[in-house]
Amino acid sequence: MPDICVLPGDGVGVEVMREAVETLKLLNKTHNLRLEFEQALVGGAAYDATGAPLPEDTLKLAKQADAVLLGAVGGTKWESLPYEVRPERALLGLRKELDLYANLRPAKVFEPLLDVSALREEVLRGADLIVVRELVGGLYFGTPRGVVMESDGVKRGINTLTYSEPEIQRIARVAFKLAEKRRKLVHSVDKANVLETMELWRVTVTQMAEEYPRVALRHMYVDNCAMQLIRDPRQFDVILTDNLFGDILSDEAAMVTGSIGMLPSASLSDTSGLYEPVHGSAPDIAGKNIANPIATILSAAMMLRYSFNREDAAATIEAAVMRVLESGARTADIARKKENVIGTREMGERIRAAISGR
Repeated sequence: MPDICVLPGDGVGVEVMREAVETLKLLNKTHNLRLEFEQALVGGAAYDATGAPLPEDTLKLAKQADAVLLGAVGGTKWESLPYEVRPERALLGLRKELDLYANLRPAKVFEPLLDVSALREEVLRGADLIVVRELVGGLYFGTPRGVVMESDGVKRGINTLTYSEPEIQRIARVAFKLAEKRRKLVHSVDKANVLETMELWRVTVTQMAEEYPRVALRHMYVDNCAMQLIRDPRQFDVILTDNLFGDILSDEAAMVTGSIGMLPSASLSDTSGLYEPVHGSAPDIAGKNIANPIATILSAAMMLRYSFNREDAAATIEAAVMRVLESGARTADIARKKENVIGTREMGERIRAAISGR
């Protein structure tokens, strides 16, 4: 049974995954991790080979492993497929089958990259937040759902926003525990002034806060949060929110930092974890040695921290990434000057050299 199920997926996922796995193999030697890997197909690549975006063998391997490291899925090649077999369905399937109810997406501004964001440096400097998104409920999974034909011949689309108290309690618990180790502040984001489900969300989170007296709780409507993320991202520590709002706000937070190619993520259950970069498969640059591997390498660091309790190894990766950025090395997505641009492979090699002290 492997420790890590490796799912490169599609597009640039294959390239960035290679760099992450090579980095973990180096840490096997430098930090005596003794991690074992096994690779499987997922997404469009899996559909081409088996007719399913999440084959049974892949799902079985993911359930057996201690953690799953995923590259990216999807691409224009598969956009015309029926909805139920599109590559993205593999992600939803993994989340549901592994009960990955807590999605953690950190958005930290790296000092060497202050000039990359569209926001002013004085607004960005010191911003360091994490979005905790409920991942297996809400509009994305609620029933009834679908497109129905009504008696008058008019089609109607239906999606259901639903959360139970236990679902809200367990994701809130993740956010509060995380905040206890950070700056002890949770912003719970909802739309309680309009949606009854969100009213239950707010009431339940408020009750949960009583169990964490060292953590301050603030409530914020989602539209205001979207504005505040641009106005003053430094005010946030932990943002707790539902599936839909978390999907949107975490992408916004990613771009506040300047590049979606820099940001990792973790999707956790009580017994498992899936780790992946925030970015997609980027089929337009796949195979060109252009993609930024840092988000995937940092996802591997999150995996070491949360699934294997190896804070030392995770911190080593993060420090190496900072050293490389401070040296001026850049992939195209984070470069202001063309002369500093390096490729996917070279960025991975430089990070590994920094880990080795070279």
